Amino acid sequence: MLAFLQKVGKSFMLPVATLPAAALLNRFGQIDYVQQFKLGATVGGFLNQYVAPLLAAGGAAVFDNLALIFAIGIAIGFARDAVATLAAVIAHFVLVNVLSKIPAMFAHVPDKMELNMGVLGGILAGSISAYLYNKYHDIKLPDWLGFFAGKRFVPLITSIYMVIISLLVGVIWGPIQEVISAFGNWVVSLGYIGAGLFGFFNRLLIPVGLHHVINTIAWFQLGDFINPVTEKLVQGDLNRFFAGDPNAGMFMTGFFPIMMFGLPAACLAIIHTAKPEKRKAISTVFISFAVTAFITGITEPIEFAFMFVAPALYVVHAILTGISGVIVTSLDIHSGFGFSAGLIDYVLSIPIGKNSLWLIPIGLAFGVVYYFLFRFLIVKFNLKTPGREDDEEETEGKEEGNEGKATSLHDKATKVVEYIGGKENIKDVDACITRLRLELFDDIQINENGLKSIGAAGILRLGNGKIQIVFGVYSEQLKVEIEKLLNSA
Repeated sequence: MLAFLQKVGKSFMLPVATLPAAALLNRFGQIDYVQQFKLGATVGGFLNQYVAPLLAAGGAAVFDNLALIFAIGIAIGFARDAVATLAAVIAHFVLVNVLSKIPAMFAHVPDKMELNMGVLGGILAGSISAYLYNKYHDIKLPDWLGFFAGKRFVPLITSIYMVIISLLVGVIWGPIQEVISAFGNWVVSLGYIGAGLFGFFNRLLIPVGLHHVINTIAWFQLGDFINPVTEKLVQGDLNRFFAGDPNAGMFMTGFFPIMMFGLPAACLAIIHTAKPEKRKAISTVFISFAVTAFITGITEPIEFAFMFVAPALYVVHAILTGISGVIVTSLDIHSGFGFSAGLIDYVLSIPIGKNSLWLIPIGLAFGVVYYFLFRFLIVKFNLKTPGREDDEEETEGKEEGNEGKATSLHDKATKVVEYIGGKENIKDVDACITRLRLELFDDIQINENGLKSIGAAGILRLGNGKIQIVFGVYSEQLKVEIEKLLNSA
């Protein structure tokens, strides 16, 4: 079940990966280049009339079609075939069209109610299409129906299934939609309590990769807002923020002080508490982690570096994240991101946020708290954070590090394959933004010290040969190199 939910979470990452571009287009499409950028009536007027509307339309194209994008992402994640992706598109359109007919057909559904499943509908459509693809992609049919055999059968059967499923779901979705809407608005009404709980559990679920699941609900489903321009219903904290909802951002703002300041300060604490002879090597790695977190908001390499060797420290980190959410929400600070809570998204969101500049002093305060608290706890309880391993572990890692030094992605991929048991031990390879996701025939053959010696921040064993190795932002490129190795003679 954990491996399945991990796969669900990973599938959510593909749709989310489209949001940075959408956020950029949306943001630059909302700028008044005459008044705000002082570019004058000629240049600024040209940009306002002929460029900004196109940029805004491009961003809206993504935000308005998130359900379809999620359907495609789920299908790719579970089936990895173009036919399954086509089936997911068909399933989505069938679902939307059938739901639109339900109010006129059933008396218990108000005529004026618009049945809208949002991203949940996309997840349903993608899941059904992926399931049907895996079940029917190699089906055999009589000769006179041979054209529809195999993969061609999948879009056909998907459309039929989705008519039935959409009808069944549509009959009961009205009350469910009202409950979800009420629940979402209730969570939003909790204010700082809801923001704090979300931040705490978001970080707590990272070790098992299930934070993407609650992120999807909070960012794309909770809360309602009517866009004053399009008069369309917008749901989800992230969607509402970019649509101009002044109350949006409670499930995003609290991450900025943590990712831009808190965790980089934790890196500094880990460097300063490392053994003197290992401090230089640790500095090289953790300074790059800190810079990445500050600029982009990608923090998993930092978190995996201490979550398993010092779990109590990780719980403290989760609590501090929750506290950050409580503080910024209490102070009526609203900001948001299209990708993560780093400097790039912070700067872009300032003009459409509220009291966003307060995140800088708050972030600096969290940086001080993280540094001194982490340093105190590491030293006080002799926590084995990177650079503080026992002599035996240190010697073993040093010896393997000398053997396994990789000067390029190709070399590193070669070492990864070696340390997980060779090419013959790999059943499947995949990756998300920060993790290399592998399915092995025998996970006992994994050399964890060897993997750590070439930069792995953490290794997760999910059972049944499924593992994840955290390599940071190079994980996807490593996957490509490993695939090349697997395909070579």
